[in-house]
Amino acid sequence: MWVFKEFAFFFAGLFAITNPVGAVPVFLGVTHGLSKDCKRRVAKRVFITVLVTLVTFALVGQWIFRFFGSTVDAFAIAGGILLFRMALDMLSGQISKVKISEDEEEEITAADMAIIPLGIPLISGPGAITTVMVYMAQASNPLENGIILGVITLISAAVYLTLLSAEGIEKRLGKVGIKVLTRMMGLILASMAVQMVINGIKGAFGL
Repeated sequence: MWVFKEFAFFFAGLFAITNPVGAVPVFLGVTHGLSKDCKRRVAKRVFITVLVTLVTFALVGQWIFRFFGSTVDAFAIAGGILLFRMALDMLSGQISKVKISEDEEEEITAADMAIIPLGIPLISGPGAITTVMVYMAQASNPLENGIILGVITLISAAVYLTLLSAEGIEKRLGKVGIKVLTRMMGLILASMAVQMVINGIKGAFGL
């Protein structure tokens, strides 16, 4: 039961942060006019980018903390603030500017669009990277490490399947539906951000 609870909580949180449904309009925009095979290859490349990026930062997070002399609690507080800023953007139905800037949106038709900015930073952006680093650093045993890596793999697969079904999702939900869902993800993300800050403060002050 404990394992399922931790798995479900982290999955829901990371899904809200990456928000693959919110990336559907951007994906359709940059792949407009491409064949289905080309769209499939772009989606596959996004999947690989997200998986490799998040797994890499999850595994090397401890060394990053040591290199910069930062504690997990301090990083959790900073990460919570970052996630809350993202959540505010999402609650207004917008793609967070923490993920992708206006300049990047204009250059989004570049050859490597699947990697930058679709994979990074639109989906696996600073918020997702910070979250997997903090959770992996707080993991106390191999089971928890496995849960985190398993969730990352499932989220990456969910991104791939979502982008493959992008046209169908937009037809069923419409732009309004996607914005409503983005707002719901923003609410989940806001609560997760606040909890991350609370946990960081507790750990920093030994409360």
